[in-house]
This record gives sequence, C-alpha cells and structure tokens, in this order.
Amino acid sequence: MKKKIIRTATVPLSLDLFCRGFLRELSKEYEVVVVSSPLPELDSIRHRERVRTIGVPMERKIAPLKDLVSLFRLVRVFRKEKPDMVHSITPKAGLLSMIAAWLARVPVRVHTFTGLLFPYATGWRRVLLRMTDSLTAGCATHVIPEGEGIREDLVRSGITKKPLKVLGFGNLRGIDMDYYARTEEILQRASRLRAHLGISGDAFVFLFVGRFDYDKGIVELVRATCLLEREGFDIHLLMVGEEEPDGKPLPIPIVQVMATSPRIHLSDGWQEDVRPWYAAADVLVHPSYREGFPNVVIEAGAMDLSSIVTDINGSREIIREGENGFIVSSGDEEALYEAMKRFIMEPELSHEMAAKAREMIGDRFEQTYVRNCLKEFYHEILQ
Repeated sequence: MKKKIIRTATVPLSLDLFCRGFLRELSKEYEVVVVSSPLPELDSIRHRERVRTIGVPMERKIAPLKDLVSLFRLVRVFRKEKPDMVHSITPKAGLLSMIAAWLARVPVRVHTFTGLLFPYATGWRRVLLRMTDSLTAGCATHVIPEGEGIREDLVRSGITKKPLKVLGFGNLRGIDMDYYARTEEILQRASRLRAHLGISGDAFVFLFVGRFDYDKGIVELVRATCLLEREGFDIHLLMVGEEEPDGKPLPIPIVQVMATSPRIHLSDGWQEDVRPWYAAADVLVHPSYREGFPNVVIEAGAMDLSSIVTDINGSREIIREGENGFIVSSGDEEALYEAMKRFIMEPELSHEMAAKAREMIGDRFEQTYVRNCLKEFYHEILQ
C-alpha cells in the first residue's frame, strides 16, 4: 500500500507555482493529498495533478481567532486522513500544519523554510514572528532550509538545533531548461516587444521582474536608471510585475517617474509568459533587500542573461561574482549604478557572462535534479 503524503501551503497558488507537475509525479509512488485555502487554484491543482485536495481556510496575516479555527480544522483533517507525512511550505501553513500534525501524532512532519521574516520586523511583531518560527521548527521532525543562507540564519538566530540539510544546491522549484530557452519563437516575440516599446536595436536594456514593492530595491534601481539616462546613455528599463497590496509602498515621486519616463516601460501587470521580456533584455537587475531563493534570477540565467543582484540570501548562491553577474550591497544606489554602467561601457561583459549563465544554472538548478533531491529525501525519511 502506498504511503500517504499531505502537502500544505497557506494558499494553493504557492503549490501551483512550486509543485506544478511534481505532485502528479509523486502520486506514482505515494498517495498525495493537498491541503490549502479553498481558492480557485486548488481546483486547478486537483484537475491537473490528479490528486485529492481538501480546502481549509488559512489567513496569510496574523489573525488569532481565525488561526485557531484553522488549527482545529487541520487537526481534524490529519486525524481523519492518518498520513505518514505532512510537508508544509509558507509561514502560516507551516506554523498551523506542524502544530496540527504534532497534535494528530503524524509520524513525519516536514517544513521548508523559504526565508525568515522576523529579522526585518520590529517591536512586538518581531518577537511574535521569531516565536512562531521557533514553534514551527519545534513541532517539525525535519526542517529543510531552501538555501545555505537560510540555513545559516536558522542556526545563527537559534530558531532550531535540529540537523539542517539543504537539498542539492537549494531552491524549491528548479528550472525547466527546455521551457526557459531562447527559441526562434521567443526571439521573434522579443523583437516585436522591443519594437512595440520603441526600443532601438542599439539600446542597452535592463530588466526587473518582481513585485513593485519598496523592499525590492526599486527606489535605487529607478534612481540609477535616471542618472544613467541623464549621462546620455541609450538605455531602457523593462519592469514586469505589479504593486503588492500588502507590501511596503513606493514613494510617490518614484511611482511618478516609473509612470512617465520614456525610458522605463511597465508591463500590464503580471505576465503569463515572461520569456519574451527576458529575451528582450541584456541584463537582469534584482536589487532586493531580502529573498528566500529568487526564481527570477534562475529564470534569467536559463534565458542566457547575466544579472546584477544584491548580497542577500539566495541571490549570492545563484550568482558568482564576475562569472554570471555582479553582486552589490543591498540598498547601495551608487554600487548599483556603477554595476549597471560597467555593463553599458563594457558590453562584451554581458555577452561573456551570458554565455556562462545558462550552463551554470543548468548544472545546479535543473528541475529534474531538484525534484530528485526531494524524492530521495522522502525515501530516506519515510523508510
């Protein structure tokens, strides 16, 4: 009889993004059940992955009464299902699932930490977030840090003393190298995109992909771009994403520049297929203040792009200074400007680094390899 695995996340979109195709693959060896908030993506997962799903409402923000109700519902689900393992991702699902699985006496309880929030909080919220991370780890039998930086943070902050193992080179999803490739079709779409935006063939194009949030380093990026433009460089900045309703808003002057500058081009919200935007650019810029393990940097590398990233978790594990990109200090506008200017002044750099980028990504983050690392871990702990 197959062993039963329950995968949980606060919202099903997380599993839809990180486990697309993988849940169906797992179901060949295990009975797989997905538990998440009852949103439309949960139905999509059920139909596409051909696994059973159970809806349990969970709030992303701190909501004590609703969280308590969710906890009771999860305990009830776990006691009824009697899984061999519960594996959670995302902070709230991790906290509630690990406590519920411990109460329901699930033998194997796994949580993947994709980053720690409390170091960036203050006051009572910092204390509460640190306590919830410790409780999540304490109720788990196994803790997986998504990358080495997160592993070091967990150890340094004393969140857990459990053995911590980064699977492979880190990252949850891995990258489909066949999908993220500069095919003739993608190159044609990229050419049409540049023409539509009025970008000449000689212009140097930077790309940002992510939430339009203060903590993504957009202030420094916009200011550096404007400075380079004032110096007379023929540059453009593509920005793919949209404002995060729950995020930290950008200063109004920066928003106005983004909306009015002829050199800054905003996508119409999130793009279902971002590959033409990667192919239309020369360099990715990801100046975030904090990350878990940024998939956009991996995707850019697979699409033959070098990157400028900040010296933070995840990014420093993907980019090797001077080989497939540059690493600058977080929040350092001058350093970001200098790195962008160096690529413009020495265009051969972007070509040389781009030539290495795809191979370096494929060696460490190819999707089959990443998934096999997790499957081997499952085999080990479910013996």
